[in-house]
Amino acid sequence: MPGFLLHEGAIVVCAHGGQAQPTVSIPSVTLSGQPVVTISSPYAVAGCAFPPPPAANGPDTIATFVTSSLNVTVFGQPVLLDDSLSICVLSATPLIVTETQTFVSGL
Repeated sequence: MPGFLLHEGAIVVCAHGGQAQPTVSIPSVTLSGQPVVTISSPYAVAGCAFPPPPAANGPDTIATFVTSSLNVTVFGQPVLLDDSLSICVLSATPLIVTETQTFVSGL
């Protein structure tokens, strides 16, 4: 199923409301003036409200994507799509893409 490609300016949050940002992007390839993001980039999470142990296993601080585009790559790395699946370290919950560019899509 096609999805819109993620860029550095996409709004991504953890399941507990923390803001997630890619730690690496590809500045030589841009979408809507923002660098594109590939599967090789972990996301840093700030402001996660999930409590730490012993109450729970939070907060989320880092997440990685586990699926990406099957057909679109940048410098050999698959790009992330708005429907790519991710997992947060510690809580094992996904990141949620709430907003991204809507001009370029891929499979």
